[in-house]
Amino acid sequence: MIEFYPQIKLVHVAAIMASGSLFAVRGAALLAGLRWPLWAPVRYLSYSIDTVLLTAAMMLLTILPGSLFSNGWLTVKVVLVVAYIVFGILALGQRHARSRARRALFYVAALLTFLQIYCIARTHHPLGALSLLLG
Repeated sequence: MIEFYPQIKLVHVAAIMASGSLFAVRGAALLAGLRWPLWAPVRYLSYSIDTVLLTAAMMLLTILPGSLFSNGWLTVKVVLVVAYIVFGILALGQRHARSRARRALFYVAALLTFLQIYCIARTHHPLGALSLLLG
């Protein structure tokens, strides 16, 4: 399956960008008071993109050697993905963050976590963006 690595990685990266962009737009729209981000078609599109994203991630994980976890960057990235999901649920969920200020706080936390995940993936360093600042 290693021969399909470039194509799987391309699908994974495209799904990451689509998922992050859709989250950013939905969150901004909800903070602006719009209700369309809660419509079922938008939610189902998000679910579909995230399913493709996680499927590609699991395929890449099975292709790559197990020693990839030895330097820590992938482990930190996976932990941050869980945090991103929690922040996203708290930002977009109607029952979790009742006040607009809390929803905005979780939204910003999710976006910053997404940015750090991206930087970790690009640098292959557990500190991600901080590694660039620290030299």
